[in-house]
Amino acid sequence: MNIKSSEINLKNIPGDIKGGLLGAIIALPQALAFGVAVGTGASSGIWGAIILCFIAGLFGCNQPLLSGPTGPAAIVTASALAIVNGSTQSLFAVIFLAGLFQVIISKSALIQIVKYIPYPVISGFMNAVGVILIILQFNSFFGAKSLATPLLAFENFGPALQNINEHALVIGVLTLALIFWTPKCITKIIPAQIFALILSTVFASAYQLNLPLVQGVSPHLPSAISADFSNIKELVIPAFIIAIVCSSESLLTNLVVDSLTKTKCNTGKMVFSQGLGNIACSFFGAIPGSGATMRSAAAIKAGGATKLCAISCSLALLLIVLFACDFTNKIPLSALAAILFKVGWDIVDTKLLKIVKYAPKQDLIVMFAVFFITIFYDIILGVGTGIVLSALIFAKQLADSTNVKFKDIEDEHSIEIEKKLRDETGYKIRAVHIFGEFFFGSATQIISHFEEILGTKHLIICYESENILDISAVFAFEDIITRLKSQNIKPYLVIKNSKILKQLENLKISEQIGAKNIFYSEDEAIERAKTVLKLESPLKNH
Repeated sequence: MNIKSSEINLKNIPGDIKGGLLGAIIALPQALAFGVAVGTGASSGIWGAIILCFIAGLFGCNQPLLSGPTGPAAIVTASALAIVNGSTQSLFAVIFLAGLFQVIISKSALIQIVKYIPYPVISGFMNAVGVILIILQFNSFFGAKSLATPLLAFENFGPALQNINEHALVIGVLTLALIFWTPKCITKIIPAQIFALILSTVFASAYQLNLPLVQGVSPHLPSAISADFSNIKELVIPAFIIAIVCSSESLLTNLVVDSLTKTKCNTGKMVFSQGLGNIACSFFGAIPGSGATMRSAAAIKAGGATKLCAISCSLALLLIVLFACDFTNKIPLSALAAILFKVGWDIVDTKLLKIVKYAPKQDLIVMFAVFFITIFYDIILGVGTGIVLSALIFAKQLADSTNVKFKDIEDEHSIEIEKKLRDETGYKIRAVHIFGEFFFGSATQIISHFEEILGTKHLIICYESENILDISAVFAFEDIITRLKSQNIKPYLVIKNSKILKQLENLKISEQIGAKNIFYSEDEAIERAKTVLKLESPLKNH
């Protein structure tokens, strides 16, 4: 699936259409739910998915990157609506400015900053977004009016429990059960979320249950909205927050799409197209969004390979709105709340939670600071606090390690070993040395060196630093190993620090390499690689 960015191969059209249809099926219930969660209505969510996915697909890179309302985008948009005191005219002015900021960001160096954000900050933010999504759905799940902030949800949790709409609760529980326990023979044909949504809606309609419904979804294109820029000073900060969150999530989605399609997207062009899409959303009363990782990955696995996939997704959603809006307006809000419970749980960074007891204390401090500040106070303050804390912790680590002497990367011993390996194995065995600090700031750059190692069959990674790895470096090591294995390259690891080796064992990274492929000495690793190479090629004498 390696397609040049300037080409659309006609042979990929069936796969693009199939991927777009699958993406639309996944996007439909989420887009409706996010519109309700923001407070602007289900219609604003579905039209946001249609408009953004079409424009971002048309003007973006030639990749199957699907866009639309997402959890983080919905949360920051709901916060913006609260800041402008519930004025939708002011909100759509905020969304317009956010799209404009994205266009500006796409032409500036700011687009490169996202890759330097430490993993604990991203994890803390995503965990907070997931938890906020779940908290905000409790009122709708019980049949009460949805609320805009977690604090309001906490304050009204008691009254909501005292005034439960039993019909709404039954539908919510039914939807949740179907999402988690629909048999695989059904989910192979139709995603669990859409299956649960259809069944719950049919059930509620057939028995004429008395509960809040979606309503307001129209087959007509929304009228142009008169945005209110009168208090523009108050709009700039929430607009900038939306722009940063949407751009960051789109860039992270782009990394996934690049990896799955083995292509390389112009990130500036991608963010530019997202900005154009969100500007267009503001004109028609639709909520903003970003690149959607889950939808894009599903579309790629279904055969999507070019931008036609995103355009197909948008057109499929449009057809659903045009010809199935009567059904859509009968969807119970408690069913959408159940779907967002699952979406919120999927956003939570369970990968980090599984190894939290092994994580360095400084990473946990950053993660929990971002998590609690984001939930109970403000998103931008939470992320900003995390970045500042990470910078201070890193500065302390550097100060503490100033007396450590590192080997020069150009030392004669390393050059002699690598020259000998080139002569004896024809680049089939290579040794690389990671010098200095392997932390969140250097992990991305180091990973980029492992993208393609042509002709290499065995790679010996020598890690020279004495400092314990942070979480970003641990996951970077895991990513390096996965990438090497996907290219059929056998990895070997040379670790001279027993504490780092113990850390890798605790985090199960050593299991992925194999204990027999981890060494204290580079010479031992080379001899092991030579032995395995000879066994693989018995007729060749290296």
